[in-house]
Amino acid sequence: MTQKTYSIFGAGAAGLYTAWRLLSGTVKNEKSKAKKLTKDDVLELYDWGQYDFSKSHPGTRAAGARICTWHYKNDKNQSYLELGGMRYSEWDMTAKNANNGTAPGHRVVTTVIKTLGLDKYSVPFNESVNPLYYLRSKNFFLSEITSQNQAPYHVDHYGAAASPDTGFSIVENLSVTSTSGPQTRREWDSFYQDGKIEAETGDKSVYQKGDKLKDIGYWNLMYDQLGSEGFNYAADGNGYSSNVINWNSAYAFQANNEFTPGNQYKTITIGYSGMFNALFDAIVKLAKIQGVDFRYYPNRRLHSITAKAKKIHFNIATREHPWQKSESKTADAAWLAMPRHALEQVANGSRFEKQDGLDVLNDRQVQLYLESAVMQPSYKVGMFFDSPWWTADAENPPTYTPQLIGYEVTADVVTELKTNGFPKNYLKALTELIGTPYPTSANTVGAAELVGALEQKIDERLTYKQEQELLAAALNYTIGPSVTDTPIRQVVYFGNNASDKKSKPVYGLLASYDDEVYTTFWKELELEPDQQQVLPTPENVQPLIGPRKVPARMVKMLRKQLAEVHFGPNSDYTDVPEPLEAAYVDWSLPPFNAGYHAWAAHFNIGDVQQKIRKPSQLISGADANIFIVGETYSNDQAWVEGAYCTAESVLNDFFGIEPIIDNKEYPFIAAAK
Repeated sequence: MTQKTYSIFGAGAAGLYTAWRLLSGTVKNEKSKAKKLTKDDVLELYDWGQYDFSKSHPGTRAAGARICTWHYKNDKNQSYLELGGMRYSEWDMTAKNANNGTAPGHRVVTTVIKTLGLDKYSVPFNESVNPLYYLRSKNFFLSEITSQNQAPYHVDHYGAAASPDTGFSIVENLSVTSTSGPQTRREWDSFYQDGKIEAETGDKSVYQKGDKLKDIGYWNLMYDQLGSEGFNYAADGNGYSSNVINWNSAYAFQANNEFTPGNQYKTITIGYSGMFNALFDAIVKLAKIQGVDFRYYPNRRLHSITAKAKKIHFNIATREHPWQKSESKTADAAWLAMPRHALEQVANGSRFEKQDGLDVLNDRQVQLYLESAVMQPSYKVGMFFDSPWWTADAENPPTYTPQLIGYEVTADVVTELKTNGFPKNYLKALTELIGTPYPTSANTVGAAELVGALEQKIDERLTYKQEQELLAAALNYTIGPSVTDTPIRQVVYFGNNASDKKSKPVYGLLASYDDEVYTTFWKELELEPDQQQVLPTPENVQPLIGPRKVPARMVKMLRKQLAEVHFGPNSDYTDVPEPLEAAYVDWSLPPFNAGYHAWAAHFNIGDVQQKIRKPSQLISGADANIFIVGETYSNDQAWVEGAYCTAESVLNDFFGIEPIIDNKEYPFIAAAK
């Protein structure tokens, strides 16, 4: 059998997942066996960066591309926070109706985490049910918004007397309500193409009943329905400017359901980048067992690519000279596991190459479909402190203390209570509660709910001492977020989450989580006033190098805005202490040029998803084994789930690999209609 070479460009989520599934997947039939990697075949993985995968493959930053866990002093035993993607929606695969269309959760990410043995590290991501807001110089909690105490916006029909997320519901109710409209992933796929305004909107509205939502910009629709103040309240109060841009309204209806207070997500206590370390380790191990020649090439970027005579021809450039060809190679199949901007850079390199092969990326229809994803810049700044100054028991407690108190049982909690002498049947019952969050809100008391849940399982009353030990061990005073219209936008409280419980406590804070126009506010503070720009933007690949130290003036600006959120308007910046360490990642920089992506209006989302993954499908008479995978052109933009699902769909449909899960009611990508 002829030796095969498969080349993957991009060692982020989609690239690693593709390599892992090429090695771990089973093929459907005899015909597909010829495409399966076997002994002496070559599997190549290229990346412009150099991720810290293992001791054998060290790097400059944590693994995961746009996932980037940052530990205090870069010590993995110390506290950490996330400067990129940070959570997932867990799928309960043991539920009775786990595989039906309405079961919630990111099914592929959950499966990967379990398969890699990382589910023991999975814990609730404590999304606050009563977030703190600082909008238009007014501090308030969600529970305080009433008709007598409205948010500082002049919204029609008393809109400022409700949650800022109410605006999203009002717009969505033009077509979808809790009892009508799409309820399953497959139904939403149809809605992206066929969804229409179903309500009578009146003569004053720009948009009328029957208009297709895919052809309406979401910003346009929100402004039309909510007015200027209603739009501003929803835009400011939801925390994400990216959610209210002029993207595809049909997709926005579904996507914005994921970003409301009280939604439950999970993360892993080793840091989200840990999933990609585990994937890389699994790839190395599987390749060795199967005799596949796995070759990892860091600090290499794909310069250009064409197809000729059933082979893929490509040129590589080095990190030192990213625009100059350093090597030419061939492969039997190539995966471009990269976002839109990186794809466009490869297309530019291919456009000016002298070649007689098929230049897939520069085909007119391919270029058009590449534009269907809107690039959304984002910016994250993290800080570590020697105390949790934002808590009620701090030395200088804030005037407005984030309402974060919740309780969760973890494996560490069970171990601690075992040491305290909890009976075996109590410990067994507690293991059954692992992963269930018990938040505290205006209507519920998490402490009482946790104690009650345990007592119901053991059919006994806890002693006062046992109650106190349980609550002390399970207390979770982390995450949030708090939301503001100042440039920091969102604050997320990671707290002391160090794996080394004996080390001196250090408390992490995501001091700014912002996107879109707000990224430029911080960009101008990256250099001190006496510094000059020395690096052209195309060569400033800071996201690949890793988190960069925050300059002194940016630290002061952050403290100033954090003080306003927690201590009130015109507070002194010194109310917030000097951090022990601070770092940022500017995701608007190359090679990503975006933290995440959004579907543009006036595109058939299903057709794009089906065809852009193998772009030669858009060229009459062409068939080239060049594939595009990643979150950019996915059904789950901005999530790791999207990256995994596009990669899985390619392997299922073009390489005959059996689906990793039952996907009858969970299509990995949208259908073309």
